[in-house]
Parts: sequence; C-alpha cells; structure tokens
Amino acid sequence: MSKYNQLWNWIKENGADSFKLTFAEIEKIAGVPMDHSFLTYKKELLEYGYQVTKISMKEQTVLFERKDN
Repeated sequence: MSKYNQLWNWIKENGADSFKLTFAEIEKIAGVPMDHSFLTYKKELLEYGYQVTKISMKEQTVLFERKDN
C-alpha cells in the first residue's frame, strides 16, 4: 500500500478525462505532505487508469489525464 493510495482512489472516483490539482489539494486529499517521492509513486497511478502529464513547480500544480487504453 502506497502513501498516495487515498489520492489515487480519489482520482479514479473523480472520473474526469483531465484535471489539475494544486500541491496543497493533493496533500489534503492524500493526507500526507507532497515531496519529491511523488515522482516515484506517480507510476502507481497507471493502475487506476490515469497518468501525470505535467508538474508545474512555478504554479505548484499537477495535471492528471485519463490514459488511453
């Protein structure tokens, strides 16, 4: 079980084709601080049908998109 499982489940339930979350929103949903390990854990999201397509350090946002099957 990953520290980001709560986030991955939230994303799957969201169901949108693409959406953007701020770092603060991610931390609130996940219940853990977002740190550089997110880059490693983001691969797990593919199992939930989504992928991270852009991380903006300037805007402090992450863009998520439903992956093509």
